[in-house]
Amino acid sequence: MSIPQSLLDQSIHINIQQALQEDVGDADITALLTPEDEQATATIITRETMVLAGQPWVNALIQAYDPNVQITWLKNDGDLVQANEILFKLAGSARSLLTVERPALNFVQTLSAVATKTADYVKQLEGLNTQLLDTRKTLPGLRIAQKYAVAVGGGKNHRLGLFDAFLIKENHIMAAGGIAQAIAKAHQIAPNKPVEVEVETWEELNQALEAKADIVMLDNFSQQQMIDAVKHVAGRCKLEASGNITIENLREVATSGVDYISMGVLTKDVKAVDLSMRFND
Repeated sequence: MSIPQSLLDQSIHINIQQALQEDVGDADITALLTPEDEQATATIITRETMVLAGQPWVNALIQAYDPNVQITWLKNDGDLVQANEILFKLAGSARSLLTVERPALNFVQTLSAVATKTADYVKQLEGLNTQLLDTRKTLPGLRIAQKYAVAVGGGKNHRLGLFDAFLIKENHIMAAGGIAQAIAKAHQIAPNKPVEVEVETWEELNQALEAKADIVMLDNFSQQQMIDAVKHVAGRCKLEASGNITIENLREVATSGVDYISMGVLTKDVKAVDLSMRFND
């Protein structure tokens, strides 16, 4: 799935407003130590190799706080940037540059971390048809931002939330009275929305197939079970692998022939990229 532009714009706006409110509040009192009319230029560099992500958030942040600040990008989202290379430059009010430094870096270093990790994982799938998916295991308030970063890193987005696709799990199945009943109800509620069912056994897989699920998630299936499932399904639905998958066994899982592999680690377990903003002499 791709992120609709309207949803992306809305999410960026909310992220920026929240970032400025929590960081600046009524005023950046430390920046007031700098003369009001002082102008400055600054350079933002990365201390480590990374895949850049976060440009739209920085642009929106500058526009919201001080549109007179000029921003010059030397790299673009999706670019592989080497350590100590310049990402972008800022020019304008020294006070403004000091104020936007932290929220701007927060967005870039967090989203670039997601994009960089995703790119590393996607590299393991070179030459195979399996696509790497994210999950809903995202940082609160940054769902769309992190899914944007996954896409920048070469991954694909699973459903964006609870509104754009069905993912029927054990508790849903129990509440609906069975797999067939749950799928039938889903098709009735939203005929045009994808319906995915999580299964843990071969019997559940067959029930999902008979009920015409669009996607079946094989939860913690062994490698051989996944190979057998791919042969058994024979293209009647898409298959997704999930559970106990790491970067070490990612390629092996993909060789089973599953269509998708979903991993929460792409968004929930990331280490911020080390960035630095320097004022120029």
